[in-house]
Amino acid sequence: MRHDRGSGHVVFEMDLSLQEARRRAEVVAALGPDWDPLAVMRAEEEAYDLLYSGLDQGQRETYAMLVAAGVLPRREAGRASD
Repeated sequence: MRHDRGSGHVVFEMDLSLQEARRRAEVVAALGPDWDPLAVMRAEEEAYDLLYSGLDQGQRETYAMLVAAGVLPRREAGRASD
């Protein structure tokens, strides 16, 4: 704690770096040794491919509008949404 003479306020600062490092370590420990982040990312991509597959014309137009507005990320050509 310190007193800011210019404003007359008491400034309270707390460094949470150590607590954040502990929190992150606990999260990784809770995920366990079998957690495979690359497999999770691949499964997520497969889920998106399924989600955007088989769209009719109106749905493709809506999808394109949402991509253009920045709501959805653009997917590479040749993906399920094409």
